[in-house]
Amino acid sequence: MELTLLGTGAPAGLPRPDCPCAACATALGADARAATAVLVDGALLLDLTPGAAFAAARAGRSLAGVRQVLLSHPHNGPPVEVPAGLPQPGRVPDGRELALLTGHRVRALAMDSPGTGYAVTGPDGKRLLYLPPGCAPAGLEEGTASAEPYDMVLVDVVGRPDALARLRAVGAAGPTTDVVAVHLDHDVPPGPELRRRLAAAGARAVRDGATLAVGAYENVPDVPRRTLVLGGARSGKSVEAERRLEAFPDVLYVATGGTRKGDGEWADRVAVHRERRPGSWRTVETCDLVPMLAQEGPPLLIDCLSLWLTDAMDAVGAWDDAEWADGGEKALRERVHALTDALRCTRRAVVAVSNEVGSGIVPATASGRRYRDELGRLNAAFAAECEQVLLVVAGQAVVLRG
Repeated sequence: MELTLLGTGAPAGLPRPDCPCAACATALGADARAATAVLVDGALLLDLTPGAAFAAARAGRSLAGVRQVLLSHPHNGPPVEVPAGLPQPGRVPDGRELALLTGHRVRALAMDSPGTGYAVTGPDGKRLLYLPPGCAPAGLEEGTASAEPYDMVLVDVVGRPDALARLRAVGAAGPTTDVVAVHLDHDVPPGPELRRRLAAAGARAVRDGATLAVGAYENVPDVPRRTLVLGGARSGKSVEAERRLEAFPDVLYVATGGTRKGDGEWADRVAVHRERRPGSWRTVETCDLVPMLAQEGPPLLIDCLSLWLTDAMDAVGAWDDAEWADGGEKALRERVHALTDALRCTRRAVVAVSNEVGSGIVPATASGRRYRDELGRLNAAFAAECEQVLLVVAGQAVVLRG
């Protein structure tokens, strides 16, 4: 089964008409995208968009052989003109299946927002899943979505990363599934930043007009097993770390800061973090990271190493010069070594957050300088065991490694 992406953008296209934002201003040339429409084997058209016939011609395709046109979502604005010779577009009721004379079978899937997803099985047995913009499958349960993972999934990865997480949770998307991002809008600047975001989710983007063979091997970058995200205060480092795992189910969020009873400001910060995280994630409050890294299980998001270090320095008496000299420093080195050794050996996916504090004002106290120095050493040791290291500045992630 072969498909041609006549467009890969959001319903309004990219750049959006009359939008002055930075993402739209830079969405030029190969980064400009028409509204998503998919031509399958020249016989099935998923979503009819303005200029579909011209888009097909530019891609070296024709719409003359199209036998079925299916819409996946409500189309706002004036009606789209149906090119001469095309059948009238329609939507299939949820749960119904169409059998085309070309040998394709199309099953309609219910979504959690207005729209219809389509599971397409080609004459060769290859399986494609196409989801509408801003939608995720509804009512999925483990083992019921499909007998095997789809060969290819076209999904709104940027707008609804949880849709991909749901598919992964039930086995509808697996390690061999080619995940292609569609319905791309101006939420993320095009180019390197978009590719980086998608690679972290195990997905990719293609240009308008690209023709893809469903089931063919694609060399998509592997999702790093270990990632360290550094940044200053309010730099966006926690958001960046959470974003890297939001397309995966069953994430375990490890909060190293505890509850701090009686501290209202801390409680407010914790509440903001919890509201931002997907509801399927679990949270555990602990600084005992070594056993968790040694266990098998879902991905870990550790936020943050800075507070882990504070707890470790408390435990070894690092704030007292006498205790520090009388074994405290050695004890801290052993704790850091145990942590980094566990990170090296772990089989879990790990994303850790830490503060970058060594580039600012020199702390006025000896204990503050000691903490700054030890955090710098911890960050360096942890980073040495990670496939990818990011520095977040003003909400922008700079790749230091990977």
